[in-house]
Amino acid sequence: MTLKTTLCTLLTVLPLAGFAADDQEAAPNQNQVVVPEVARRDVQLPHFPSNDFDVGAFFGTYDTQNFGSAAVGGLKIGYNITEDYFVQGVFAETKVSDATYRQILPGGIFPVQNEKMRYYNLSAGYNILPGEVFVGTKYAMPFTLYLIGGVGSTTLDDQKHATFNVGTGVRLFFTDRISMQLDARDHVFSMDLLGERERLQNLELTVGLLVSF
Repeated sequence: MTLKTTLCTLLTVLPLAGFAADDQEAAPNQNQVVVPEVARRDVQLPHFPSNDFDVGAFFGTYDTQNFGSAAVGGLKIGYNITEDYFVQGVFAETKVSDATYRQILPGGIFPVQNEKMRYYNLSAGYNILPGEVFVGTKYAMPFTLYLIGGVGSTTLDDQKHATFNVGTGVRLFFTDRISMQLDARDHVFSMDLLGERERLQNLELTVGLLVSF
């Protein structure tokens, strides 16, 4: 066998030997592959309250044009559509007095001097300025400034008057569920006074407590 033939034989055999060694080293690794067997189990997701609904009560003062001011109180129920927008329904009751008119007209305008007035409305609000109020140096409470407006009805002297309201307010959160609402609104409706129809501007200032759920 010549030298050239011997070299060709070695060049042919050595690569095959290397591949065989690699296969032998890879074989044990294949035997070490572990297939996990994990039992499937049902997982219950935690329930986080959305706090989208609000319900509460309020009181304050209601200034009826031409009939003076009186205490007002009522109920509120609301729904937070998003962090910025919400809707709110209100039902409230106050009193009006025609004492001033009775000084001129013997019978006054109403059957009795102090007449009950009830109203309800449905309004939409927009939170324009969310922020925080700091109490001392350690505590901070979230609050938001909002604009609100809507439509409803006012019942006075057994007559119903279409009413729209517009205003602003501040809501201060003591906890995730309890908050205080300071509200200022103008209730506008038309009424027939002494044979002449007049539009009344009625200012209302209230403070209330809301519970979210």
